[in-house]
Amino acid sequence: MIEGGFGRDSELSLETVNSTQSSMSSDSICSTSFSRLSFDLVPTSPESLSLKPHRSSDFAYSAILSATFRRKTGLTFHDFHLLRRVGAGDIGTVYLCRLRNSDDFCGVGEDDDPCFYAMKVVDKEAVALKKKIHRAEMERKILKMLDHPFLPTIYAEFEASNFSCIVMEFCSGGDLHSLRHKQPHKRFSLTASRFYAAEVLVALEYLHMLGIIYRDLKPENVLVRSDGHIMLSDFDLSLCSDAIPAVESPDSSPDPAFPPALSYTRTPSISSPFSCLSNRVFRSKKIQTVQPNRLFVAEPVGARSCSFVGTHEYVSPEVASGRSHGNAVDWWSFGIFIYEMIYGRTPFAGPSNEATLRNIIKKPLTFPTATPSSTLEHSARDLISGLLNKNPTQRLGSKRGAADIKKHPFFKGINLALVRMLTPPEVPGLKLRKQKTTPLCPIKGSTTSSRQSTASFDCF
Repeated sequence: MIEGGFGRDSELSLETVNSTQSSMSSDSICSTSFSRLSFDLVPTSPESLSLKPHRSSDFAYSAILSATFRRKTGLTFHDFHLLRRVGAGDIGTVYLCRLRNSDDFCGVGEDDDPCFYAMKVVDKEAVALKKKIHRAEMERKILKMLDHPFLPTIYAEFEASNFSCIVMEFCSGGDLHSLRHKQPHKRFSLTASRFYAAEVLVALEYLHMLGIIYRDLKPENVLVRSDGHIMLSDFDLSLCSDAIPAVESPDSSPDPAFPPALSYTRTPSISSPFSCLSNRVFRSKKIQTVQPNRLFVAEPVGARSCSFVGTHEYVSPEVASGRSHGNAVDWWSFGIFIYEMIYGRTPFAGPSNEATLRNIIKKPLTFPTATPSSTLEHSARDLISGLLNKNPTQRLGSKRGAADIKKHPFFKGINLALVRMLTPPEVPGLKLRKQKTTPLCPIKGSTTSSRQSTASFDCF
């Protein structure tokens, strides 16, 4: 990030890439001026709620389920009280809210109330005028299929007049961009950077397994939950494709010209690909023993797109130059992300958008100092260099995705399979509180009267 320079927005236009002179805008669609509009409510019914194993002990999620089953007819906008606006994006505005009349299953004190939520409100008419309906629908489809500790879960959804509302977990820790600016020298320590990078890596691995290419990784989109762990946000720029899963094992007699770790034989493990547009559940009736040194790979290597999307400082060379791109763009942005966490700035930022894109294409990667200060920083630089290879076919992660990146020495000592159980780092500006959990016991009785078909949008 260039201090006092241009903003970092989430979409590149065709004109921007071709001329590298256009400025990007990220204006809010939903303003506070609609605070007294009347709505025809389309509720979320209890039957439409799908159980999410990773949220089964989450008190806030259980409160939503309890309230839904109490209403019988499902939750509507009437059931939430909007407190304040907490963020605005290109296709919607996010509000902090809480359940109305929730004293039966939520705390009464604001400081320890676990029943705060984030409600994303999308003005469908405004989105239609911007010709971005497809983006809004794609984000909703993706959110519905996610069930991962580092990715968002839809708690409730409903239509309200020309507004579409999605209720999700509220991340009280803010985002890593804001949190980074609260650190000494506006950068995280190496250990904190490694922790956040590890969790982002695991989240990207899950997305790629579903055939989803994120395409908008940046600190602004990495939120920090109340327990200190991360959650990726904003999927309206994501690309959906297929990921063909395979188990790779080292060749018995590898080519001596290649290191053993780079010589693998691929065996498809499933006849059909994982598709981000299907609602697959990864379950197996039979537990199989995987031999040591085998890699499970489900990377959407065949995905291609010619869309010019992303954030200037984070776009890959193939996007900046207007070429088609695929899964490797996420691993490029992952390298930029780690660089910014450690050094407090991005490596190719220039005084203008045009200069930034030109630097991404032509400028060699450099680091603030000639030599690293420690072995861990040396490993970080080696990882960043592999991820920021300007040739997408040679970029680390482009062929086997997270399976290759997880083996890098930078993550040595971290059990990535159990990273969710690690204690988050203590960083200045981040106040953590213990997340309240409860068994999932929905209340199926209804104690409230039926709601009216219209309601006022009471923002504040």
